[in-house]
This record gives sequence, C-alpha cells and structure tokens, in this order.
Amino acid sequence: MGTFKHPFQEDPEKPPVLQPPQPFTQGLVEVYTGDGKGKTTAAFGVALRAIGRGLRVHAILFMKGDADYGEFAVDGLLPNFTIERFGAPGLMDMNNPRPEDIAEARRALARAREVLESGTCDILILDEINVAVSWKLLSVDDVLDLIAKKPANVELILTGRYAHPKVVEAADLVTMMRHIKHPYEKGVLARAGIDY
Repeated sequence: MGTFKHPFQEDPEKPPVLQPPQPFTQGLVEVYTGDGKGKTTAAFGVALRAIGRGLRVHAILFMKGDADYGEFAVDGLLPNFTIERFGAPGLMDMNNPRPEDIAEARRALARAREVLESGTCDILILDEINVAVSWKLLSVDDVLDLIAKKPANVELILTGRYAHPKVVEAADLVTMMRHIKHPYEKGVLARAGIDY
C-alpha cells in the first residue's frame, strides 16, 4: 500500500505545508444560532478550514473576557489566526447588565469595525454577538450597520443564541442548532477540549 500524499505536501516524509494565501473575493454573512450546542464550534471549524487554505482569520469574542476556553490556548500558534476576547469579569445578569458589560460589548463592536476597515482578514468571526444584542448590550441597528459596511471580500460569521430576525434576514447563510439531547441531561459535566 502506498504512502498517502497530502495535496499540499511535496515530500511525504516532511510535515504538510499550508497552501499559500489565495485571493478571496466572495465574502458572505453566516449566522450560527439556536439552542443547541455547536455554534462557536462551527465557526471555528470554518476558521480551521480557512487557515488550511491560506486565508486570514480574526475572531472577536463577546462576553468571554475572563472565561477559560481551549481556543484561547491556540492564539498565536496557528498561522493567520488572531483571537481577541472582550467582556467584564464575572457572571452577567441578562436582565440587568452592568455598565461595564455594555462598555465591553461596545469595545468589541468598535474593534470589529476596525478589523473590517483594516483589510487584515478574510474571515471575521463575531462570537456570541447575537446574545449581546438579545441582552441589550448592543443594538441590532449597530450590527446591521456592520453587516452593511462589510467589504465584499470578507466572510462575516456571527454566532450565538437568539439571532435577531433582522440579522437572520440580512445573512446569506443561517444555521439553526436545535437542541435534541445533551449529555448534561445525564449528569455529564462540561468536558475540557470538547465543551470549552
């Protein structure tokens, strides 16, 4: 049986080389929402695939300022991949957000605008931005304005439960993650590397 040759690999004895950057021209708007698990996971799956094709990915995480997620550990280890997280420390009351919660969400949105204008990424992930709108940290009009001003050559991915109907309408691709069953219901707690 022959040795598998990766399509970007010249020598099977050496590690594969990532594909050189490719021009990216048809950027769309994707939304991953719903009450099921997998929204952030789907967005980061797109990121991994894009990095393998030489695309530049920038992720801005809302309401995750002091959270401990596995994806933070890879920041700086993968080429063309930047993660920035925003959010005040501690738990947030969705019915009564603190001024610092609102300020952090606005900082994240301002940073998203900067990244879009800079031309430094092909894919911009705005993780949990749908929740930030639902919990009144941001206005839906601010998000719609960001979508409207998105350069044609940038893919914009918005994640989080409760996607506003106007955001859904403005998107090109919408995936609804629907909860059917979850191991939490059998007492299985969140697992490092799988759930966070």
